[in-house]
Amino acid sequence: MTTRPEPAPGPLRWAVWLLRAEGVGLALLTLFLLFELFTATATDLLSAVLVTAFAAGGAAALWLIGTALSRRRPAARAPAIVLQLMLLPIGYFMIQGGLAWLGGPLIVLGLLVVGLLISTATNRALGFDTERA
Repeated sequence: MTTRPEPAPGPLRWAVWLLRAEGVGLALLTLFLLFELFTATATDLLSAVLVTAFAAGGAAALWLIGTALSRRRPAARAPAIVLQLMLLPIGYFMIQGGLAWLGGPLIVLGLLVVGLLISTATNRALGFDTERA
């Protein structure tokens, strides 16, 4: 007889959903960069290829980390937090560059996902001991 696993708590489900949404967003950015790579006049082809590859790698990493967290793999939480904290300086420099409409929400998104990932419910779901004796 098999037992059904307990459903994931809300904060973990939301974190997974947001990580996957970020992955899809980066995948769409990658498609745009590929389009630009093949249609625009490049002044530095190597840089264009590297930026596109970085975006593709980020999209894959976010999707895979989201999948690992949905399967309750505790080791996936730290990389997820690091990727979310990377949104803070990106958002800050976007604000400084005149893109506050995008930089501000990126900062909020990063902090929100980190909060979801370190919540008590997520800690319990991932098997972290929150109450030390």
